Amino acid sequence: MKASVTTLDAKSAGKLDLPDAIFGLEPRQDLLQRIVRYQLLKRQAGTHFSQDRSQVTASTRKIVRQKGSGGARHGARSAPQFRGGGKSFGPKPRSHAIGMPKKVRALALRHALSSKAKAGELIVLDAAQSKDGKTKDLQNQFDKLEVTNALIIDGADLNEPFARAARNIPNIDVLPIQGINAYDIMRRRKLVLTKAAIEALEARFEGQVKGAK
Repeated sequence: MKASVTTLDAKSAGKLDLPDAIFGLEPRQDLLQRIVRYQLLKRQAGTHFSQDRSQVTASTRKIVRQKGSGGARHGARSAPQFRGGGKSFGPKPRSHAIGMPKKVRALALRHALSSKAKAGELIVLDAAQSKDGKTKDLQNQFDKLEVTNALIIDGADLNEPFARAARNIPNIDVLPIQGINAYDIMRRRKLVLTKAAIEALEARFEGQVKGAK
């Protein structure tokens, strides 16, 4: 599929062939849901913790005598029903991550890229570079491109002035190609890929691209 290449000043920079094996798939909602859930669970801290009755520091002296009180025969203040007592079956530190095969993760990433291309929310940028790193100048360029909520993916090395200027703009994320992931693609309205990023994606999915041909 053909895509128009633009500059940061919203000027045409030619055309580019996008591999159908990466950008021309019919998006599958089930795959996108699975990969987003996988990423969110993997990043969950899982550090929640509560003490059970064996960990609570409390007197073990018998509260009331065994018989004659008319109440239950409690033996310690650490029981869960008492204020300050331990929690029954409370949360403990654990990993929330779930497993997902590497090939499924790669396929889900291609479906996320295809979903942006199909929705017309993909912008191919000639280069993501800034001379002076001024946020105001970059904001003006984004206004010309009508980019207000986007994920920008560059090649292996980010242009430092561009990244510095972009991080002050709300709802704009800038990542190198190594950090591309389905969740960040889906959470932003538009996806902006530089020519260097597309070349890196073609190299990454070289087998799938050749298979499609």
